[in-house]
Amino acid sequence: MTFKLSSTAFPDGGEIPAKYTCEGQDISPPLAWAGVPPNAKSLALIVDDPDAPDPAAPKMTWVHWVLYNIAPGAGSLPEGAKQLPPGALQGLNDWKRTGYGGPCPPIGRHRYFFKLYALDAVLPSLGQLSKTKLEASMKPHVIARAELIGTYQKFR
Repeated sequence: MTFKLSSTAFPDGGEIPAKYTCEGQDISPPLAWAGVPPNAKSLALIVDDPDAPDPAAPKMTWVHWVLYNIAPGAGSLPEGAKQLPPGALQGLNDWKRTGYGGPCPPIGRHRYFFKLYALDAVLPSLGQLSKTKLEASMKPHVIARAELIGTYQKFR
């Protein structure tokens, strides 16, 4: 079975509903995964936007959510995930806070990458780390990767 990440809120490559953005309730969409490798000890999730600030001339990747040490057997994160699976920890997004920050593109239609990594280890508590520090810490431990892409363009 292939390691797969999905959402009931939008299909892969589809538009993220406004509810999950700065124009709506700004809550995380429901996410579910399947096909976790049997030797996975933890999962890490990074949600980012490589099209910031303008898809026609991107200058940076904006980080929306950083989670790690998610139990592989959790199977999902509910909509508006305030209660994380036991042991799961959050890092800092680019608003310099923990938690989910929804799409809020200043111009054009942006792509949002929901990247789920299966790791062969539980990472030590790294505090409120950045995406860069998490990636460095998990790099030798990644055994599989699943990805879900959504798009969004502001209505206002």
